[in-house]
Amino acid sequence: MELKRRVSLKYIFIGAYILAFLAFLVYGLQPAEAAQSEQISGKLEIPSIGLVSDVTTLDLQEGRLVTPDSIVGSFSNHENKILLIGHSTTVFQDLEDINLGDTISFNGSNYQVVDIQILEKQVVNMHDILAGEDEETLTIMTCAGDLLDGGDATHRLIVEAK
Repeated sequence: MELKRRVSLKYIFIGAYILAFLAFLVYGLQPAEAAQSEQISGKLEIPSIGLVSDVTTLDLQEGRLVTPDSIVGSFSNHENKILLIGHSTTVFQDLEDINLGDTISFNGSNYQVVDIQILEKQVVNMHDILAGEDEETLTIMTCAGDLLDGGDATHRLIVEAK
């Protein structure tokens, strides 16, 4: 009787251990909710396409700008010039519907779209895009064209507003 009881307890402990391990696998390895690592530094609104987004200020990381996942990133290294970037699959999914003359509001200032271009990725000159201007200028850039591996694309949609 005693042996039967020890065997039963052994199986109960093994079963409990297996259940605890399975619970860990199911619940313990679930992805955590993404932490909002971006510091919100502004607001972008484009009424003509129904866009309202928080904006975070970006810093160069190893010579590159890392695009935020679901909001707009801003970068400026010259007076009167601000570059706004975001993913075409999230925040800028409707940017292709913007038109010349549309109004863009950024941090309380209004700008009017003066140029819209779609360029092949390899001909985009970031030096020119980031160059200073005589007049306050917003440049919005996102992916366009065919999607490539790694979340990139063959072209860039570039919107300039003054």
